[in-house]
Amino acid sequence: MTQQITISARAWAELSLLSLIWGGVFLAVSLALRDVGVFTLVAFRVGGGALVLWAYILLRRFPIPKSAKTWGAFLVMGLLNNVLPFSLIAWGQLRIDIGLSSILNGSTAIFGILVAAIVFADERLTGKKLIGVMLGFLGVGIALGISALKGFDLASLAQLAILAASLSYAFAGVWARTHFKDLHPEVAATGMVSSSSIFMIAIALKYDGIPTMDYSLTTWFALAYMSVLATALAYLLYYRVLALAGAGNLLLVTLLIPPFAVLLGALVLGETLEPRAFAGFTLLAAGMLILDGRVLRIFKRN
Repeated sequence: MTQQITISARAWAELSLLSLIWGGVFLAVSLALRDVGVFTLVAFRVGGGALVLWAYILLRRFPIPKSAKTWGAFLVMGLLNNVLPFSLIAWGQLRIDIGLSSILNGSTAIFGILVAAIVFADERLTGKKLIGVMLGFLGVGIALGISALKGFDLASLAQLAILAASLSYAFAGVWARTHFKDLHPEVAATGMVSSSSIFMIAIALKYDGIPTMDYSLTTWFALAYMSVLATALAYLLYYRVLALAGAGNLLLVTLLIPPFAVLLGALVLGETLEPRAFAGFTLLAAGMLILDGRVLRIFKRN
């Protein structure tokens, strides 16, 4: 795994802010789904995010790629990192609480380790990683519960949809490493979200129809939150945290998102999770901490 660097107070603050923003998106999705269809919701999110990112790119005068190959790579990245996971998570949240959705989505880091180990020679699955992955999947299994396996229904399918979204994120990470090494991260994010907009606007119009725009103020706020804060600004903040804290420390975002989402779900929607969900998250978090490596280093020093 990438070598960690010491996290400054500023990096911790921005890391926490990013986690809060992405934790809040689960609540925003749940609120917007009261008035908006799944595909229309995602179209609003990526379309609005693309507009904000383009304004940033033009203001900063970043070079815009002109290669058809690069834009083809943006299309694939948009499909893997936005279209599929955003749609699957939104559909899943029609049937399960936002707290459980965020916990299951925490498996992204576990899937990422596995996919990277399969694709990249320098990301082989060491003994430490294998233990972390096994703990992570055990946590996911506990969070899902035996009932999801014994009595398969739409709620069970919704949980699997969230896991499929996590797997899609993992493949997106591999695709980004392979195709975007020489691009400004902000340019890559803009190309990805713009390509996602092409997919989602077409899909939303076909299956949801022309949006009525007659939404409640809460829905408009949730859509604005998703597009401006949770997509455009969050991607820009993500790369700031990456530069400040390093890729290894950025894994902590995956640990911090579920607590924020669970808290918001409880405060705003009155959601309560079963004990197994918290037990599952504890094991998932333990697996990610082992993958991160810092806990083992502390024990070695002592």
